Amino acid sequence: MKKTGIDAISFYVPSLYVDLKELAQARNIAFAKLNKGLGLNQMTFADVNEDAASFAANSLLELIYANKIDPRTIGRIYLGTESAVDSAKPTCSYAIEAVEKQLSETFGERCFKNCDVVDMTFACVGAVDALQNCLDWVNNGKARKAIVIASDLAKYELNSGGEYTQGAGAVAMLVKENPSIISFSKTWGVATKSVGDFFKPRRNFEKIETFKDTAQLLGLDISEDKAKEILDKSNSEFWSNSNKYFELFKEEPVFDGPFSNSCYQERITEAIEHLNSQKPINVLKDWQSLIFHLPYAYQGRRMIVKNWVSWLKENNKLNNLTEEIGDYNKDEGDLWYKKASKSKLYQDYVNEKIAPGEKASSQIGNMYTASIFMSFLSMLNHAIDNKLNISGNKIGFLSYGSGSKSKVFQGTIEPSWKSRIIHSKLFFYLSHRKKIDISTYELLHKNELEKPIIKNNAIQLSNIEHSPLKMGFRNYKKING
Repeated sequence: MKKTGIDAISFYVPSLYVDLKELAQARNIAFAKLNKGLGLNQMTFADVNEDAASFAANSLLELIYANKIDPRTIGRIYLGTESAVDSAKPTCSYAIEAVEKQLSETFGERCFKNCDVVDMTFACVGAVDALQNCLDWVNNGKARKAIVIASDLAKYELNSGGEYTQGAGAVAMLVKENPSIISFSKTWGVATKSVGDFFKPRRNFEKIETFKDTAQLLGLDISEDKAKEILDKSNSEFWSNSNKYFELFKEEPVFDGPFSNSCYQERITEAIEHLNSQKPINVLKDWQSLIFHLPYAYQGRRMIVKNWVSWLKENNKLNNLTEEIGDYNKDEGDLWYKKASKSKLYQDYVNEKIAPGEKASSQIGNMYTASIFMSFLSMLNHAIDNKLNISGNKIGFLSYGSGSKSKVFQGTIEPSWKSRIIHSKLFFYLSHRKKIDISTYELLHKNELEKPIIKNNAIQLSNIEHSPLKMGFRNYKKING
């Protein structure tokens, strides 16, 4: 049977980070809540000239350079993102245009000319959708190659409950037959339910009311009729817009954290059940590692406790837990599960099967679609750095996207995985980024800085067009730092 999976993998993470101990102090939050409770140490933040398209472009370019890929052999590049820079033209198309410019001397103009390019969006599970789609495409052809990119900017309101979970970056993966790193089972579990746990709505503001509010700020009290009269005569590109409403897009989402956690747990449980209904999996025995979508580093370990207890029951090992914390009783309810999460038995399970995938998240923060793949890359780099032999290990992937959907699937580490990961140096890179202070971070967050803080040897946003026929179009080029 033909194997398909990930043959090569690369990443791009912005070079700026915020120390979360300093952010906790500035927000009057106990650092232990973030560090011990959520597993957070640092938070990546994008520079002035970075966005989801530039992240994607840099991860793609690194994938091609590091693995000596001929881009003309790639049949499709699918991008998972919820940080699109355009509502019509795929963000992926901006990225490949920038990469083509860099590759033109070697491979000629338009080296992706015959490549299918698509964005896929379903909150944080979009890149998993892209992976499954590309795996199917490779399976249904001969010697096909695809690239899947996950690229996102996780940005929340200042002083909000999500602020300390922000992050950014991209992961790019080459998908082909006979992969070097991991091959995937063709059986996937999926669970979907439309909910409003996290979303980025189009926010509408009535134009006349906005104008009257603006006048009030200037000390003027204007009637609705007078406001309408002034606006009807206006030649301003902004105020003369014929629409009754202004539409405002914000990267910062509307979200309900506790509800989203419940949805995460429910969808993942349903997706595991769906997987088991097709091909039974004994998670406790069969999976040597569990890789999660991580909005914060400890999300997976916190969300999966009840499932873990169920897995113990399935394997007649629940007594190992009850001997440590006592039998379950209804009066304790969730308190008993909290005891279970703090038990030595569970901590040993976490340290062996989950913690290696959390390490990068602790230093990066939430990467939305890229989080689950960065968790996988974290686990691989941990294995390299600790000289672990993981060839043949079965890996369970538990993905989640708000809105909401989960996909659960299995992969097997291939014997040649080390050859593709040995030069990754993920943790070395993360330890050599530039720390920014809280005031600088806040200026970046509010888009009040005009010049980038550092110059990287990377593809970056060079300008946004203002001419009538190009209004809002984004241009990218490689900057030699």
